[in-house]
Amino acid sequence: MTVRQRHDSIIRFLRRKGTTTIAELTQEVGISRRTVLRDLSKLRDEGFVIHSEPGRGGGLQLDQRSVQTTVRLSVAEVFSLVISVSTVYAMGRVPFTTLADTALAKIEKSLPSDKLNDLRRLLDCLYIGTLSQQVNLSNMRAVDTSLLPEFETAFLNQCPLKFRYQDVNGKKSQRQVEPQAMLILPPLWYLVAWDPSRQDFRHFRMDRISDPEVIEGETFLRRHVAFDQQVSPVRNFAHGYKSV
Repeated sequence: MTVRQRHDSIIRFLRRKGTTTIAELTQEVGISRRTVLRDLSKLRDEGFVIHSEPGRGGGLQLDQRSVQTTVRLSVAEVFSLVISVSTVYAMGRVPFTTLADTALAKIEKSLPSDKLNDLRRLLDCLYIGTLSQQVNLSNMRAVDTSLLPEFETAFLNQCPLKFRYQDVNGKKSQRQVEPQAMLILPPLWYLVAWDPSRQDFRHFRMDRISDPEVIEGETFLRRHVAFDQQVSPVRNFAHGYKSV
């Protein structure tokens, strides 16, 4: 569970219970007392009014009037929405695109300027194309949900990324690479990275990546990736986000 998911769970529980205790929160969310206290402090900093009454009959209470009505999404969450809609656009004409563009524009406006800049930089790393019919999809698996938050940090801070990888023959290895782009060839997703050990670019299927970890304290220079002509920046399909 990410920090944002944990915070959302705490707010939902406080709204549902009316009055609760630290002990009940630790049990509900599955975290330590210290973490609950730290999360409550951060939530108060974000504008949530959470009353704390000591003694019998007391406890924690959330002032419902302080619950934010604006969208509270991380850059990774907005990014996932944009690429999901863009992928649908790229696959052909679909109805209701105007409504989708309007919704994404509203979400964009909710982001602080620094987060909006991060979103722009992530979008610049995203490309989309068409998958060859010769690619075998029989062994395709679900993509690890922990990839996107780690990718966000690696791309924005230009930090190397290490992970476990299983190739087409089932051979497993530990890899450390310099992420350069994300490539969507529906329904497959690829991490395009420079592999220092091989001094070349490599395409890693995301459904074969596990245990991603950003290498903090190290950085790399961005390299130009020469894609085929049928591959385009995702901005070409993100109608409402061409001006982001």
